[in-house]
This record gives sequence, structure tokens and C-alpha cells, in this order.
Amino acid sequence: LRSLPIAALHDGKQFLIENYSLSLIPSVSLMDTNYRPLQDTKVLAMGASKFTSESPLPAVPVELETISQELWQGSKFINEEFTRNNLLNERKNYPYPIIHLATHAEFLPGLPSTSYIQLWGDDKIRLDQIRELGWSQPPVDLLVLSACKTAMGDKNAELGFAGLAVAAGVKSALASIWYVSDEGTLGLMTEFYTHLNNTKIKAEALRQAQLAMLRGEVVIAGGELRGSGTRGAVVLPSALGDVENNNLSHPYYWAGFTMIGSPW
Repeated sequence: LRSLPIAALHDGKQFLIENYSLSLIPSVSLMDTNYRPLQDTKVLAMGASKFTSESPLPAVPVELETISQELWQGSKFINEEFTRNNLLNERKNYPYPIIHLATHAEFLPGLPSTSYIQLWGDDKIRLDQIRELGWSQPPVDLLVLSACKTAMGDKNAELGFAGLAVAAGVKSALASIWYVSDEGTLGLMTEFYTHLNNTKIKAEALRQAQLAMLRGEVVIAGGELRGSGTRGAVVLPSALGDVENNNLSHPYYWAGFTMIGSPW
């Protein structure tokens, strides 16, 4: 059941998220049940759009800029700046409650050292290195892994990177169980941070973002990403200028992202 997209469950009339906000809890004994509001906190947003051996992610610069400078407040590090040292040093210098990583990732069954989150160049964060990142001192309230298959796992690592991050002291992690669409992820992430400002519960912010996509309120047209609410359109990079997608409502675009750990 670890690979089941719970948000996509449907009773013939409605999706589950139309009635419930959802979170997967690997272990109640590991979960931090204390509520801490995230409003007026800062986000550390890091990622890469260019890679030596993987396909580019042209939406990542727009995603990081929009999240860290418009929808939230914080710091962004892109491409050459997306290094292990910067990730470690920035969190040491300031206790960011939210860490957002937008990049490629791969979960492979078997040895933890084979699964990774891609940094700039040839460097990778391996699955067995999560505990070395110091995300429990002080605890990261929300880790967002805007990457592929970061919530996928096997019997040796329940719920993949996200599950291990929660076990290592992160309160909540938002991650994906399949290969995600670049533009669909941009739509979901911008919606998520928009609703995170307005709701008190992380799982509810995810639900509202998924509902906005399900209802067709998030579309790509005319070189812009248009979402719900009044935040305005997001201008897409030229690499995505020809993308026209007036239907991001299919569960493929939104159901893979799952909240793991505390829903609060």
C-alpha cells in the first residue's frame, strides 16, 4: 500500500480529497504532534534546472523565485549555488522552518546508497545521508521535495526520502510517489504555498491545492500559469512558452504528492 496514491481514491462520485485532508504517518511514536504556525516564517528554496546526465527542468527557476520571493519570504539558491555546503551552511546560519528542494531524484530498491536527490554537478544526497544534514537541530517543520519518487520506498526504507526525513526529525514532508510533470509540479507548488498562507494545517493546504487543480482552476495558457485566487499569473520561461495545458485536473498532475508525518 506504500505506493498507493491515497488522494486519487474515488468512490464513483468523488475523490477522497473532496472530503478529507490526508497525511501518511509512518510511526505515531516518531511524530511531533505539537502545532507550530508557519505563517511569517522563512523558506530555504534550492534546486537545479540544468543537469549533466538528466533532462532539464525549466520550470524550477520560476518555482523557486515565485515561492521564495512572492508567495513566501526566504532565500533561493539555483544551479551552481545548489551545493551540499550551501544547504548545510544556510541551515546552520538560520533555522529555516521550511526547506524546499526542486530537482531530480530517484528511489531505487535495495541499498540506500543507490537512491539519491540530485545536487548541482555530480553531487548527490544519498538516502543513507539524510541524517547527516542536521534537519533535527532545530527540527525542520516542513520539507518539500519537489522531485520524482521521493515518497516511494521499499521494506528497507518506508516512504523513501520523505519517510526517512521524518524519522530523522523533520516534522512533515511533502513528496511524490511517481515521476512528476515539470509544469504540473509548478502549478501544484504555487497553489500549495498560496493556501499554506491561508490555512493553519499543512495537509489542508495540500488538499486545497489539489482541489484547485481538480476543478480546473490551474491552467497553462499564453505562456502563463494561471491559478486560483488573486495572486496573479506566473510568467513561464521561454522553454515552456509553447506549452498549452488547459487541463491539469487529471490525478496524474496532483495525486502523486503526499504529506508524510504530521498533518499539522
